[in-house]
Amino acid sequence: MRLVTVTLTVAALLASAASAVAAPASVTVAVSPELQKTFDKTYGQREAELLTADLKRSVEKGLEKKPAYDGARIELTLTDVKPNRPTFKQLGDTPGLSFESFGIGGAAVEGKVVRADGTETPVKFDWYETDIRQAHAQWVWSDAEWAFDRLARKLARGEELAQR
Repeated sequence: MRLVTVTLTVAALLASAASAVAAPASVTVAVSPELQKTFDKTYGQREAELLTADLKRSVEKGLEKKPAYDGARIELTLTDVKPNRPTFKQLGDTPGLSFESFGIGGAAVEGKVVRADGTETPVKFDWYETDIRQAHAQWVWSDAEWAFDRLARKLARGEELAQR
């Protein structure tokens, strides 16, 4: 009987402690209508799904252990991306194009952070590689992933991202 009472007491304490900790931020990612047309025509729909999932995962991972936006809702829209290498759709649509081709890439993201108290903070972030010597990447979206990781780090630090 004593063990049951202790177990119930510990369970109640753990439940109250868990409710006192703020919930992690929820992250949603969409693609702007203009960029969606580019995916449909040039890059391929598969790439849109891959990039939105990668952006969401990067931001969630960045905020995982940082309390900067606990309880907030982060709504992001991918507004532009540039690949480092041709996508599968581009390779299929353009005879003679090689996966060995490469260039500078990057990404632009806009959106907002809605805190638990209802205040909204706009988000506007972009990063593109500027040095072709750094762009010889192994992956189609290497620079876009760098941009996502930079955005995630800035959000995790609680930086204002709409100052540009």
